[in-house]
Amino acid sequence: MTLPGDLFSRANARCHRRAYEQWHRRQSKQHILRSQVGFADPTPSRPLPCRQCANYHGVAYGTSRARRHTLICAMHPYGWLADSPCPDWQA
Repeated sequence: MTLPGDLFSRANARCHRRAYEQWHRRQSKQHILRSQVGFADPTPSRPLPCRQCANYHGVAYGTSRARRHTLICAMHPYGWLADSPCPDWQA
């Protein structure tokens, strides 16, 4: 006998897998189109003081584009804002 929760979790996993496959297919098509048209790779979105830092996280969190916020790192959530080098930078 299968439990309703088990059925739900399998259906949910299947839905997540399908959504990821569609996203991956779109990304591949965009990459192919960019290379055919002659566009180079997109410019890096990583802030200049955070480049090559081991603490960089850079994942955007939120439910909609208007509410999404990028978490740069745990020490400086919005990135290092001063002109001096970041004191927490690690290679």
